[in-house]
Amino acid sequence: MKKPRKPSEAETAILRVLWSHEPCTVKTIHKFISQSKDVGYTTTLKQVQRLLEKGLLAREPGPGKSYMYRTTASAEDTKSKLFDRFVETAFGNSVSDLVMHALGKADTSDEELAEIRAFLKKLDDT
Repeated sequence: MKKPRKPSEAETAILRVLWSHEPCTVKTIHKFISQSKDVGYTTTLKQVQRLLEKGLLAREPGPGKSYMYRTTASAEDTKSKLFDRFVETAFGNSVSDLVMHALGKADTSDEELAEIRAFLKKLDDT
């Protein structure tokens, strides 16, 4: 069985619209997407079709000749899978390398470090 391909950046933007407003027609999705990015309707339609082919969207008859689209997985499930692939690809499945890289690149405040320490302590206690 083929692994489903991950969504592109543009496709992820469509998923975010649907997680907040589903079900939607392509016209409605395009309205939300075009508020932040200059993109044609046919481009949005093609991206929706690709998400449907990837199994990340489902469709049902809508008003008139249109279809209503909804996601097939929750935002949390999708983010988790994308994150797992990112850690595997970029950091060789090493979460510690990821954390070290993130902390080394960011200006981490004392408050954020305290939150991280508290979280790690909580993990140790369980």
